[in-house]
Amino acid sequence: MQAVLFDMDGTIIDSEPYWMIAERELVESFGGTWSDEQGYALVGSGLWNSAGVIKAAGVELELDDIVHRLSDRVLGQIEQAVPWRPGVREILRELLSAEIPCALVTMSLRKNAQALADAVARELGAPFFRAIVAGDDVTMPKPNPEAYLLGAQALGVDIANTIALEDSSYGAASAFSAGAITIGIPLHVEIPEHMVHEIWTSLDGKSVADLVSTWQAHRLGENA
Repeated sequence: MQAVLFDMDGTIIDSEPYWMIAERELVESFGGTWSDEQGYALVGSGLWNSAGVIKAAGVELELDDIVHRLSDRVLGQIEQAVPWRPGVREILRELLSAEIPCALVTMSLRKNAQALADAVARELGAPFFRAIVAGDDVTMPKPNPEAYLLGAQALGVDIANTIALEDSSYGAASAFSAGAITIGIPLHVEIPEHMVHEIWTSLDGKSVADLVSTWQAHRLGENA
């Protein structure tokens, strides 16, 4: 294992409730209604795809405007309180100590991804992510493999030598089809088992040794 590729929303931070607040507020401001079920259906998908669904719910704005309004609202909430997922900060510290390259691969806008990367750096006392691939960097959003392929390329490693951590079916499909050993860590939505190599309930209690052994079990097992 040469590198680790992290999804952001739902994997490093439990920000999906922030997104649903932003979506509901925006739809209701145009006189519409928005349910949690509608919000969960968008988890992990590209922002412009999500914006199209929200526009169809009655939001009379251009897609770019919807994307930026939602992103700014979520960013404001994260700046007030970073909702770390259990075990994340511990494994990030261990990866930093082990000098294992890591990239952030998210469908959020780069400004949101950079804000999270800055929060991680403050938490760890040192820069952590060596590369960021964001939703405004790709031509095809998750579940297309482009984002994860770009993440591995940015780190200068073969995607086959990486572990990817994801919380959604869109993201898992992206990482798996790109060729990364994919660990699903579902939170608000289920991930079908055929889309990942393993499913973990959380990162709580997990270590770099667990990541390495998972990569070895699946990648080296394929070549046995």
